[in-house]
Amino acid sequence: MEGECRAPQARSSGLPAGGAGVESPGGDAPLSGSSGSSALLQAEVLDLDEDEDDLEVFSKDASLMDMNSFSPMMPTSPLSMINQVKFEDEPDLKDLFITVDEPESHVTTIETFITYRIITKTSRGEFDSSEFEVRRRYQDFLWLKERLEDAHPTLIIPPLPEKFIVKGMVERFNDDFIETRRKALHKFLNRIADHPTLTFNEDFKVFLTAQAWELSSHKKQGPGLLSRMGQTVRAVALSMRGVKSRPEEFMEMNNFIETFSQKINLIDKISQRIYKEEREYFDEMKEYGPIHILWSASEEDLADTLKGVASCIDKCCKATEKRMSGLSEALLPVVHEYVLYSEMLMGVMKRRDQIQAELDSKVEALTSKKADTDLLTEEIGKLEDKVECANNALKADWERWKQNMQNDIKSAFTDMAEENIHYYEQCLATWESFLTSQTDLHLEEASEDKS
Repeated sequence: MEGECRAPQARSSGLPAGGAGVESPGGDAPLSGSSGSSALLQAEVLDLDEDEDDLEVFSKDASLMDMNSFSPMMPTSPLSMINQVKFEDEPDLKDLFITVDEPESHVTTIETFITYRIITKTSRGEFDSSEFEVRRRYQDFLWLKERLEDAHPTLIIPPLPEKFIVKGMVERFNDDFIETRRKALHKFLNRIADHPTLTFNEDFKVFLTAQAWELSSHKKQGPGLLSRMGQTVRAVALSMRGVKSRPEEFMEMNNFIETFSQKINLIDKISQRIYKEEREYFDEMKEYGPIHILWSASEEDLADTLKGVASCIDKCCKATEKRMSGLSEALLPVVHEYVLYSEMLMGVMKRRDQIQAELDSKVEALTSKKADTDLLTEEIGKLEDKVECANNALKADWERWKQNMQNDIKSAFTDMAEENIHYYEQCLATWESFLTSQTDLHLEEASEDKS
């Protein structure tokens, strides 16, 4: 199992740079080490009422920063000279830069699909060149994700965007949909690039560098269909059997994931609803300006005033459109990504449990002497090492993921709050300026009447 015993390393404290904290959460607050019960975990995750019609104000004391933490030692990998333990005041050294751009439609007699250009620039010695350019389609990204999960079952693999968008029946080849997917795929690869372990995965390197025919050949070298089916059946059987005694720290982790999943899904629904209502408000407001212009043509005495109102409405429309753009590009993608992350975390926990269940079954067989004792003893020793590696990898990656999540969500909501403040200040200033001009005009007219 490639790299499974290598815990996430200390060289990368954040994620790739990006807008609104989407790809570049810094480490701005340490995690606390309180132990707390599962009830405390549920109370502290995201303080939203269960009824999605009621929004609760987030308390400063009830934050995601107060969760339980694990602090395993995180050794560095010798695979790259840059990947060394650094002092706290030393800046991050980034040696892998990935860009996903230029989506291109391909039409064949069998199917229609989109490919994306991937440009990779690197200074790593294990790469044959410093720059690569390839094209990949969605199913190639899906293959990479599956290979990473196979090689590192208890590391938290970044989520891919959904294959299909059913909600709203969005056209799969609509420009907005393609651009949204491009951004998500760009983020997916850069999340991997900045992961201290996944970044050195051989399949990831092949994905970034191999031409189409080379990638196709490499895919065929993986486990065959029957082998994968066998592994799936075995995993299902072990998951049905269950784990007899999951360690307490993983019980707490599982409780966190369940509560987090519930709350982040609720926030996602509320955010989508807010955006929808904002869109409806914007569409209505766009009609008011032209109406006031038409009205001014039939009201000679009010013409200037009505045109002034129309101008104010137009300025507020532009400000509203900008705020909507910020909402759709900064907040909504971050929240939805963590909805997908919550699903990924549940999968990670299942895979951890499957590894432990396999060990439990062998120990049970040894106890009842249902098979060759020497062979079972050897298998149990290997499985014990496997479970320990899986547990250590998950605990270390959990801390990394949790801090990134906290930074991402904090940054997204802070940026959105600042955007809202600026928006309302801008609209208020527009109308106050208009009212001041009207007051001055009335004073001038009153002065002229008196004279």
